[in-house]
Amino acid sequence: MAEVLLIHGSCFGAWAWEALIPALARHGHHARAIDLPGRGGAATTLAAQARAIADSLTAPTVLVGHSAGGFAITAAAHLSPMVTGLIFVAAYIPDGRSVAELRRAGPSQPMRGAFQVTPDRTAYGFAPDRCKALFFHDCPDAEGATGQLCLEPIAPQETPHPAPPPHLPSAAVICTDDRAIPPEYQRQMAKERPCHDLPTGHCPFLARPTALAGTLHGILESWT
Repeated sequence: MAEVLLIHGSCFGAWAWEALIPALARHGHHARAIDLPGRGGAATTLAAQARAIADSLTAPTVLVGHSAGGFAITAAAHLSPMVTGLIFVAAYIPDGRSVAELRRAGPSQPMRGAFQVTPDRTAYGFAPDRCKALFFHDCPDAEGATGQLCLEPIAPQETPHPAPPPHLPSAAVICTDDRAIPPEYQRQMAKERPCHDLPTGHCPFLARPTALAGTLHGILESWT
């Protein structure tokens, strides 16, 4: 059995993992999720998000990060010896650049025009009329999921971070029908890591939680 901490991406929250947690439990794993600092657009930093993850760990734990959550889990792995592995799900994976730099360097820009920046330019959200096509086209309740998205502070997105610690095992789940982060770009960011394809859009924890749990279980089993 593995201890697993699930870390959401930009504008999401711990709510996104609710169906995955029992699915992982059926494989014998204890999973939980936390909200990162900054939900609702409150000022925070990538370092503060990493510290919140590290401070929540009480046992050796594998971190699973979705989308921009790949940066938060990587930063936490540099802080805490409790982190025993990293799994990136449809994620940005640090390489010395920021999330924003990686997004802008992508081969296409499917999210262009979907960002709504606050007047003080400290936070952003996603245009509701773009969310189904980008994130939830294969999810059972696209409107409900869209309604749970929140503002996200910009500062963590603009903060560069080095690559994951080389001594830790890591893997990437490539969502092959992702319309937000192009699948081949996910694969490119994964570099030499093992990649595990899943035929879903950007949010497999909503679209196919049982399949995602099986994929994560296979990765965890390969590390034991």
